[in-house]
Amino acid sequence: MHPVIEWKNDKVIMIDQRALPLEEKFIEHSHYTEVAKSIKDMVIRGAPAIGVASAMGIALGILNAGENYENEFDNIIETITSTRPTAVNLFWAAERMKKVFAEHKHDSQLLKEKMVREAVTIDREDVEINKRIGANGQALLKSGQRVLTHCNAGALATAGYGTALGVIRAAVAEGKKIEVVADETRPYLQGARLTVWELQQDNIPVKLITDNMAGHLMSKGLIDAVVVGADRIANNGDAANKIGTYSVAILADYHKIPFYVAAPVSTIDFSISSGEEISIEERDKEEVTNFMNQRTARPETEVYNPAFDVTPHRLIKTIITEKKVLYPDFKKEIASLKE
Repeated sequence: MHPVIEWKNDKVIMIDQRALPLEEKFIEHSHYTEVAKSIKDMVIRGAPAIGVASAMGIALGILNAGENYENEFDNIIETITSTRPTAVNLFWAAERMKKVFAEHKHDSQLLKEKMVREAVTIDREDVEINKRIGANGQALLKSGQRVLTHCNAGALATAGYGTALGVIRAAVAEGKKIEVVADETRPYLQGARLTVWELQQDNIPVKLITDNMAGHLMSKGLIDAVVVGADRIANNGDAANKIGTYSVAILADYHKIPFYVAAPVSTIDFSISSGEEISIEERDKEEVTNFMNQRTARPETEVYNPAFDVTPHRLIKTIITEKKVLYPDFKKEIASLKE
């Protein structure tokens, strides 16, 4: 599969995920405001991929800032980080770029080289991190299992390989027979459009269901495990992920099905104690009142459209990171990652 995002000839190129799975379309960005718009408009999405886009957008801003780069830097940072408030990787990557800027801002040419190098490094590191997540998590899955996943936490949500789908890919690479059940993930259909497409590319068996079928399948013994990604994890293990994840976690808990979260350490927000402190992005109402550019509700209809929800830590069996698999007590385990 073509890279989800890449730095090429001093431009940022990314696949337009809004067009998938029917069309593979690529967008070329030559200005940081274009990158910001693509993050906001979900041309690129998924916490790790957003982090990479954040870094590349900031590097692009400095590259084209001219002599006033020091004055422009704060505006570049603000423009990029205001796009998606829930995904902590966005801010984590921005902090890394800010450190490089502070260290090299007095030498404009060296600064540009270092900023680009850091963005490309973040991109490269993400793929290796995902592979380690996969290696750590695959041991939790057994051959013959049917695994439910929500939203898209695959290569398209990262720089490559994936977090939740990385666990599945690694299990398959170990020779395990895994069948994936992907729910559609309303209202943006990341499961139907992206997860199914990715798995089909890899010839991994997958069946698509609507979001409201998960409970029925669990009650019939057709789901053996759930693996999802995360956009922000609190110090106590509460995890924010695509809206609907919380519902799946409750269903899994009721049916005594293990619920796993796969995410890099960069997705952990060490500054917050619980999920109550996570800012939840509200998106445009037309994502709910329209379907594939067709109106399904009257224009004046009022809606709720939170992009994420928070799954309490007590519903999570393990959190799979690149460093290790975390088990309850998550607060203690997460604290150990800072040591």
